[in-house]
Amino acid sequence: MPHPAALLRARLARPEILVVPGGGSPLELKLIEGAGFEAGYVSGYAAAAARHGVPDIGLVAYAEQAELVRATRQVTDIPLIVDCDTGYGDVANVARTVRGMEALGVAAVQIEDQAWPKKCGHMDGKIVESEDVALRKLDAALAARRADTVVIARTDARGPHGLEAALSRCRKFRAAGADVLFVDGPESAEELRIIGRELDGPLMVNMSESGKTPLFPAAELEAMGFSIVIFPSSTVRITVRQVSAFLADLKTGGDSRPWMDRMASLSETNAALGLPEIKAFEATILEGRKS
Repeated sequence: MPHPAALLRARLARPEILVVPGGGSPLELKLIEGAGFEAGYVSGYAAAAARHGVPDIGLVAYAEQAELVRATRQVTDIPLIVDCDTGYGDVANVARTVRGMEALGVAAVQIEDQAWPKKCGHMDGKIVESEDVALRKLDAALAARRADTVVIARTDARGPHGLEAALSRCRKFRAAGADVLFVDGPESAEELRIIGRELDGPLMVNMSESGKTPLFPAAELEAMGFSIVIFPSSTVRITVRQVSAFLADLKTGGDSRPWMDRMASLSETNAALGLPEIKAFEATILEGRKS
């Protein structure tokens, strides 16, 4: 089977936009694969929420994200784009992050230019590193690669310094060798169009519902010039809303039956978790021992 990075690069060579849902748990990524998506996004926001129950404000470190990726790779085959925040430090940390993620078989690593502790890209009060620091960390990521891992260079400069500063950084990221550019937090449709027009692709865009960036369907984002659209935290937000509603009803009535049509059956859940495939594998081994 081709390396996940090769699969992702081949997919990015096609003209149609790549729609990539995100998650913060192996179950979410497994469901994304089961739904037929061509890649999954291991979201820093969703990982903080689903794996650790905390907000995305720099509380999750490299080892915790690596353990999530390791668990996810054991139950998925699709290429994974992994949000590696700031690389978890300076040059040496970034190199360790890239090589560690490569060893886990990821397709792409995303490194941003925020100062630590970083924040979700759609929160206020972000601080970005100087261009020199951002560029040396990108150089480290590119130099550390031992495989053809895709390096996504993200800037959060739009919030504190404006769109032109973000564009300027991305041009320098491209000149340094970044494979994909990602301006997070544009605040209007016109800003999205400017990014798509002014920067060379491939470009990634973030559809974070109720965040700073207006929402558009994938087809319109493709027309604007974007190659990848991520939906990083949609699944965890649905979990928060729907599970909270179920628990409120259960607390009031002590009865789960009103929710039966809104939850997967036991057999559906087992199927989503791969139980039929495991049982088939077991049967093959046991039959082979008998012959």
